[in-house]
Amino acid sequence: MADALDLLLSSIKHARRRADAQALLPFFQDVTGYDPVIWSGSIIGFGRYHYTYDSGREGDFLATGFAPRKASMSIYILPGYQDYSEILSRLGPHKTGKACLYITRLDLIDMTVLRELIQTGLRDLSRMYPVYPI
Repeated sequence: MADALDLLLSSIKHARRRADAQALLPFFQDVTGYDPVIWSGSIIGFGRYHYTYDSGREGDFLATGFAPRKASMSIYILPGYQDYSEILSRLGPHKTGKACLYITRLDLIDMTVLRELIQTGLRDLSRMYPVYPI
């Protein structure tokens, strides 16, 4: 897995995004206690959970993680941001999607607040689904 992670990180063309990904890797490991796993070819995930929808469809997905994208760093905080406005107000410059946080400059983000956000997201997710190491 280390070779695949090294390959993924070294393939990031945008220098800031590559440096941010290299900084986030040990940060997420420390915050979550989980080893990184590559999901969908370009998402670096930490932990997993198994879901079952009312329709009966089920599967596994990462509990939290990040993906270096061209325009920004996508940080996956599940189950979403509906209850996190107070934490997000202290984070620094960002945009949000349904369960994604978009950051263009990690150096402008309060890492203590990001740690709190990841931990809160994992806690809230584990109330809905058990979270496991991979």
